[in-house]
Amino acid sequence: MKLKSTLLQSAVVLIAAAATLTVSYAGVIPHDQVKPFAQRGAAWELKFKPYLDVVNGCVPFPAVDAAGNTSGGLKPTGASSSNCAHSVGQVYARGGWYHSHFGIVYSWYFPKDEPSQGIGHRHDWEEIVVWIDNPKVANPRIFGVAHSQHGGYGKESYAALVQYGFLAGTHPKIAYKSIWPTDHRLDSTSKQGGQQPLIDWGALTPAARNALNTTNFGAASPKFTDRTFGSTLAKTFM
Repeated sequence: MKLKSTLLQSAVVLIAAAATLTVSYAGVIPHDQVKPFAQRGAAWELKFKPYLDVVNGCVPFPAVDAAGNTSGGLKPTGASSSNCAHSVGQVYARGGWYHSHFGIVYSWYFPKDEPSQGIGHRHDWEEIVVWIDNPKVANPRIFGVAHSQHGGYGKESYAALVQYGFLAGTHPKIAYKSIWPTDHRLDSTSKQGGQQPLIDWGALTPAARNALNTTNFGAASPKFTDRTFGSTLAKTFM
C-alpha cells in the first residue's frame, strides 16, 4: 500500500509539472500566424476604444494567442511596412484607479519598428491612456489622453482634444508614425483611422497573460502587464 501511495504521489507531481511546463514554455511563432482573440471587453473599454491611423510602418498585429505563443516579430529590413502591411490586429486594454481618476491603457503591438530600411528594431509596443472620472457612471467625463513617445508621453487635455478634432464622439483619434530618423511614436490626430478587436487583460487566457508577463520583447515592452501597469498609470496621470 505504501508503494502504491508513493507511486500515486509521484504521478500527481509529474502531471502538475507537465501542466506548468505547458503554460510556461509556449513557443515563439511567425508574426503572421498569431491568431487574435475575439473582441471582449467592458462597456467602458469599448466606449473609449481608439481609432488608429497608421501613417507609415507596420499595422498592428496580435502579439500572443490563446495558447501563449508569442510573435517572433520581424527584422528591420526592406521597406518600413514590408511583410507587415495587412492584419486584423488587436488592441489590448486594461483599466485601473490611480488617485481619484481612472486610467484605461490601450496598447498595440507591431512586428518591427523601422523608420527607414535597416534602421530600427524587432518588435514595437505603443499605448495610450485615456483618463476618466469613473467607469461606472452613465456618461464618464474624459480628463485627457496620454500617448507614448520614445519612452515618454505626450498629453492632451479634454479641451484640446475637442478643440483640434482629436475625438470621434468618445473615441480618441491616434496616429502611429515615424518622423525620420526617429522610431515610431503615437500622436493625437484629426484623421480617423481604423479599429482592431479589443481584448481586456482579464479576458486573456492564463497562458496569454503569463506570456505577456514573461516574454522579453527586446527594445520595446507592453506597458499593461502586472509588472508595468502601475508605473504606466503613474507616468501618465492626468
